[in-house]
Amino acid sequence: MRRSVPLDRARATLRDALLRHVPVDAREERHQNAILRLVETETACFSRHTFAPGHITGSAFVVCRSTGKVLLHHHRRLNAWLQLGGHDDGEYDPRATALREAAEESGLKDLTLLKDEILDVDVHDIPAGKGEPPHLHYDVRYALATATPGDIHRDAAESVDLRWFTLGEAAERMNEPGGRRALARVAKLL
Repeated sequence: MRRSVPLDRARATLRDALLRHVPVDAREERHQNAILRLVETETACFSRHTFAPGHITGSAFVVCRSTGKVLLHHHRRLNAWLQLGGHDDGEYDPRATALREAAEESGLKDLTLLKDEILDVDVHDIPAGKGEPPHLHYDVRYALATATPGDIHRDAAESVDLRWFTLGEAAERMNEPGGRRALARVAKLL
């Protein structure tokens, strides 16, 4: 078991946000506790080069309030329909990472937070690839909104496809507990 180390400002801010987050089930509570342990014990938890056990990522469920639809992309490397998001690029803040990644991967310029606090947390395996060993993503998820759903533009380097889905369709496409859990929370925000 790794020991806690003094928290810098960014890690303390994330820890406080995680402590305010209320998990909806035992699975999410385990994920929340795992992320808290990483934040409290790994000074480089935001670095995409921290592979043992992994690193913090920020992701976003982007919705259009007028249609109630959610934007997913078919991730090129992982071959799965996912919410938008990715690695920290010096923000040291998963909310800022989620906003930046969602804008980059969608082309949307008007993204705003539907909720200031964390929407959901999830820890998941990432297979080896691109010269990286298998590792974990400690994903902190947010809900974002756009008023310009027609302005999406696919980033071909990241996505095979980029599409709007109803929440039910999105849950089917994602087909995993964390995605369904987050989408159920998004439904309550609309």
